[in-house]
Amino acid sequence: MSRIGNRILTIPENVTVTVDGNKVTVKGPKGELSTEVNKNITVEVSGQELKTTRKNDNFKNFHGTANANIKNMIIGVTEGFEKKLESLGVGYRFQLKGKDLVVTAGYSHPVNVVVPE
Repeated sequence: MSRIGNRILTIPENVTVTVDGNKVTVKGPKGELSTEVNKNITVEVSGQELKTTRKNDNFKNFHGTANANIKNMIIGVTEGFEKKLESLGVGYRFQLKGKDLVVTAGYSHPVNVVVPE
């Protein structure tokens, strides 16, 4: 049993999900994403819930992957891409000065890194 494939996804209010055959399109405030799922995976949208089902147990791997990809598309059109950095160790210091990140990490001088938009 695929636990990831069997989960029911909740669609936020400002997101629309349309299914055309095996093509799934997700539209939200941050854009539009689409993907094609395996032809043996069925995507059902009812109200604000989305469910994926498979024809038989031969397609377990596609079932979980399709559900995870659709969930990631929903997150992408609502929250967008985000990358979190974590620094571990003693003696490291990071400061944000304007659009530059000043890193003091064992060098004889601080290193300035320009933060992308």
